[in-house]
Amino acid sequence: MGLLSTTALSATAVVLLLLLFYGGTMFMSMRIARRDENADSYMTAGHKIGFGISAASMTATWIWASSMYASVNSGYLYGVSGPIHYGLWGALMILFIYPFGRRIRKVAPQAHTLAEVMFARHGRSSQLMLAGSNILGSVISLTSNFIAGGALIAMLSPFSFIQGVIVIAGGVLLYTLWSGFRASVLTDFAQVLAMLGAVIIIVPSIFFFLGGVELFSSGAQNLTPQQQSFFSSDAFLNQGAPYIAAVLAYAIGNQTIAQRLFAVREDLIKPTFITATIGYGATIIGIGMVGVLALYAGISPSDGDPNNLLPQVAAEYLPGVLVAVFFIMIIGSLSSTADSDLAAMSSIAMTDVYGQSMRSRGRIPNPRTMLTIGRITMILATVAALVFANIRFNILDLLVFVGALWGALVFPVIASFYWKKVTNSAFTVSVLVALAVFLPTRFGLIPDTGVAPWIIEALAVVGVGVVLGLMVFGFFGTRAALIIGGIAAVVSAPFVFGFLRDYDTLTASLVAYAVSTIVCFAMSVRSSMDFDFAKIARRTADYDTEEVAEALEEEAEEHSEAVSAGRDARRSDDDDDDKIHV
Repeated sequence: MGLLSTTALSATAVVLLLLLFYGGTMFMSMRIARRDENADSYMTAGHKIGFGISAASMTATWIWASSMYASVNSGYLYGVSGPIHYGLWGALMILFIYPFGRRIRKVAPQAHTLAEVMFARHGRSSQLMLAGSNILGSVISLTSNFIAGGALIAMLSPFSFIQGVIVIAGGVLLYTLWSGFRASVLTDFAQVLAMLGAVIIIVPSIFFFLGGVELFSSGAQNLTPQQQSFFSSDAFLNQGAPYIAAVLAYAIGNQTIAQRLFAVREDLIKPTFITATIGYGATIIGIGMVGVLALYAGISPSDGDPNNLLPQVAAEYLPGVLVAVFFIMIIGSLSSTADSDLAAMSSIAMTDVYGQSMRSRGRIPNPRTMLTIGRITMILATVAALVFANIRFNILDLLVFVGALWGALVFPVIASFYWKKVTNSAFTVSVLVALAVFLPTRFGLIPDTGVAPWIIEALAVVGVGVVLGLMVFGFFGTRAALIIGGIAAVVSAPFVFGFLRDYDTLTASLVAYAVSTIVCFAMSVRSSMDFDFAKIARRTADYDTEEVAEALEEEAEEHSEAVSAGRDARRSDDDDDDKIHV
């Protein structure tokens, strides 16, 4: 068998492609010399990444294998408008981040994690909520990317799913462990170029091999009227609307995004996010059209699993060379997000578990210890994701579910950066209450009769106003947000009551926003809190500085002197004992 067969990759081809990809990323990572190791650089690259690298890194992180698979899944399930709803709203959420990002960087210019900032703003409980949700989200994200990689290798080569998962996990860990976040952003640049180039080649090729323009006439009978419509209500209610709410939550609460926000030069935040918006939208909408083409062609997903559709179409309809290009595209997309998840979790462990705990006790965190903790965290996270990867999730449902969970945090987090009256108890209680209402709503545990569904739908109406209001607030301020949010709630009410209860995912997402907003506002509006935002910058300073090194050196010298004095004292006691015995 040659390196490439007509429909898939041989074992030799897969090994060579993986060696080429991960060998190249490891070479790039090793260019960052160990002598330049620095705890702050390991987490945020010194807060000074330029435009090209930062825009590429943001784009690559937002474009992950799961998002490619999910966009194709959406195209297959909902037709032509599915990928548009998936890609367009995801792209716009990147754009909506940047005004909030500028505010966050203004009050915390040297921060490393959002949880660290919440600790400086509120205290331990808020920090733990944000750090815990990010660890959960990153482990799930890491797991789903490993699942995507394992499924890809199992479908395109003789290797098994678990073998593919192990190889992907080992490759990503190897180059990220070396230099942390710096390795992630450096390799992202090459990975995003590979992804964009591959999409430009792959999608038109699949269209051509499936039959070209004739496919739209010959396969039209395979689509329902809703799937043929660019304005499909099914696509909007099942995909678009839940994704708007979910992705806004991802944007605000996700440490992988925040890490890049803290890393890019402050004056480059706006162009970075605008460029990433365009790159993400074009790529994800484009690759999602593969699902639409498969729908027209009457292709059934292998094993009935929509997650298999993208690699299945590539393996069956592309020649060997293009299968190799496709393979690199998916490996690049999943690796770019997996390394971001590892870097995010290591930063949380370094900063929120070790760094802040030391500072809160009046002690100086040791940057060398922080680096060790960061690397151990990456190893443990990889092992956990490998274990969880044996459970096969539906990626689309997984993405929406995690994003909706983060929805409970959105308003309290944003309000904490703008409103001086938000208290720690308001933050904590609002999130917990929102989650308590979200979970039974999401899993259909709310009764369909009586007053309960009307209450839930009333909260969903408020949620519509909150989501649109927050989007407007970042750009135009409080007054515009209140006007648009109020209008949105009033206009949506007739369509929500008696109707939205059939869409648990969307309803639960909106309820999470509404409840957290109502409770947080109610508990804060009468508080006497008058927080000084200047405190945040002082409480989130860098860890690896000359002043810290000097302080640690003095501390070590004092410890050495104390040990020496203790040793001398013991020797003196021994001498006295000897004299007594003599």
